[in-house]
Amino acid sequence: MQRHLRFPAQGLYSKAMKGDIRERIETLAQWMYESTYLVVFTGAGVSTESGLPDFRGPDGLWTRKDKGLPPPQQQRPWSEADPNAGHYAIKALQDLGRLKFLISQNVDNLHLKSGISPELLAELHGNLTKLRCPHCGRQVDKDTGASWCSCGRGFVPSVVDFGQSLPEKDLSESSYHSQQCDLFVAVGSSLVVTPAAHMPVEALRAGAKLVIINRGETPLDKYAHLRFHEGTGEVLSQAVALLKQKMKG
Repeated sequence: MQRHLRFPAQGLYSKAMKGDIRERIETLAQWMYESTYLVVFTGAGVSTESGLPDFRGPDGLWTRKDKGLPPPQQQRPWSEADPNAGHYAIKALQDLGRLKFLISQNVDNLHLKSGISPELLAELHGNLTKLRCPHCGRQVDKDTGASWCSCGRGFVPSVVDFGQSLPEKDLSESSYHSQQCDLFVAVGSSLVVTPAAHMPVEALRAGAKLVIINRGETPLDKYAHLRFHEGTGEVLSQAVALLKQKMKG
């Protein structure tokens, strides 16, 4: 996976990588301002501030399972979770005309709840609130009560189980936008679950700057041009606030 990747120029981003959080947030805001093709990629870590568990974090579902521990206590049911500051910061990027595309590994529906346009979103692992036609890929809300697609096939849950193929349209669009972007911001993902984790690699190969915002380590940390271990809501909301100031001139 790491062969042919372009390493950040030695020393060029050392301040951005190791500076205090204010310096790094300022750098992120400046890159967002300069970017002409910004792609955001989210994992379960963007939703932990909404009371939902992540998977590979220090207290994540799979981390605890690997240690022989029970699942973490969930603060609230998935269906009752609301978007948090991180989700709304990404939505603000959309409203500012800065977000070209959003790729998500999450199934919690919180990006759509926050107001993200479905046309700008690929949900690689599906959505708990939707059904999908396995033949044509059409999706409908579960609460519509629909059982059959207009193409004649029965709807199935849209969430992708282990071993199942990812939705072809979402995967194709994600790959395309990753290859086109000049700034790729990975938020709340351990970047180990493939093929979703291939997207930042494709962005790097295309010459994009890679920003990683995640409390835990990732396999791509050494290739990141900018790295945050702080909370996703804190980083994104402050960066977007600075971006707004820059856009006002």
